[in-house]
Amino acid sequence: MIDRRVALVTGGSRGIGRAISVALAAEDLAVMVNYNEDLDAANETRGLIEKKGGLAEVCHGDISAPSHRDLLVEHTLSTFGRIDLLVNNAGIGHPSPGDILESKVKIYDRVMKTNLKGPFFLTCNVARVMIELMEREAIDRPAIINISSIRSFAAGEKNAEYCLSKAGLSMMTKLFAVRLARHGIAVYEIAPGVIDTEMIRQTREQYAKALADGAAPMQRMGRPEEVGRAVAAIARGDFPYSTGQVFHIDGGFHVQKL
Repeated sequence: MIDRRVALVTGGSRGIGRAISVALAAEDLAVMVNYNEDLDAANETRGLIEKKGGLAEVCHGDISAPSHRDLLVEHTLSTFGRIDLLVNNAGIGHPSPGDILESKVKIYDRVMKTNLKGPFFLTCNVARVMIELMEREAIDRPAIINISSIRSFAAGEKNAEYCLSKAGLSMMTKLFAVRLARHGIAVYEIAPGVIDTEMIRQTREQYAKALADGAAPMQRMGRPEEVGRAVAAIARGDFPYSTGQVFHIDGGFHVQKL
């Protein structure tokens, strides 16, 4: 077992996941960077961490597959000997958003398996490991962070599957927060707004115009690093008396106004 805290970050190879991984490494956590498709991107994330003196490893795994979830946990433990922080960040959107009335079962199942079912059962696996490590006093201050979205509460009819999956992830945060508090494991939700990543490349101009027209009080897109800083603050233990809490990183989008 290494003598520093360990973070497992799903979807950590690029975008928000990369920013989270780099930010956690800056807090002296060793990071297991999970990726599904792009090994080069994952290695680039590891390189960014190692260039600054941090410690990171990469692990392939599709979190929608049970065997991959098991492998991801096993590989993290065999590499570092511990898991102190789980960041459920991996997620996918609809490949071709459209009319909710034309929704396809196959796409619905794929999005829900990746964005909700995968994180749910991965959290079960990791939580059991954390409880065992806590009982041995091998770790302290373990935490789980779920990266949801403003789509957990802001309806986007052309992105129904994504919205439903993120709303479910939001409730999942509350459920695990209640269940794991007795073991000293805190659970948090971070709900990013419109973050300037590759994921929104097709709708970037549309979002930029909406924000400029006042969709959010802060009339700009967020940066992945701003989400990473929020995760790092939680990892540092800056919120020891909070669990089940939602942190909105959205430029004030969630504030209702009349």
